[in-house]
Amino acid sequence: MAIEDKVNEILGLEPTKTPETKEEFKAPVVRTEEKDKEDVDNDHKNSREYYYNLIEKGQEAIEGILDVAKEGQHPRAYEVALAGIKNVADTVDKLQDLNKKLKDLKELPKTANANIKNALFVGSTAELQKMLKKDEIIESKTITPEETDISDKWFRLG
Repeated sequence: MAIEDKVNEILGLEPTKTPETKEEFKAPVVRTEEKDKEDVDNDHKNSREYYYNLIEKGQEAIEGILDVAKEGQHPRAYEVALAGIKNVADTVDKLQDLNKKLKDLKELPKTANANIKNALFVGSTAELQKMLKKDEIIESKTITPEETDISDKWFRLG
């Protein structure tokens, strides 16, 4: 006879029911990487699995805490249960934020402006001239009076 059964007999309580089947142990989420996908996709997949696992464990914990709170009728037990519910709700929000962030990351290349407005060359004038000569960008052109800007002292090279 187990100790629990002896205590129940002394107190005049019904014997506790022992579960006939044990709950199956669920292994933690195993990180898997698919080589044909980008790191962002792999990270998103793993993060989603972890969030789902946390939500599931949180729900199980809430159910247990609520059972304890109902039996004990203690305000602190209900406070703990409510804190657990809030934590699970926050995890669900984080899961939704994760999906939104992935969507934003995937849309970023589409929305980026392809035009370069300001280009900066860091180097000496000699290095710039060598680079321009190498790319054959400098072309000789004769400037005619029609192409000059009279209001400015500088000439435009067309």
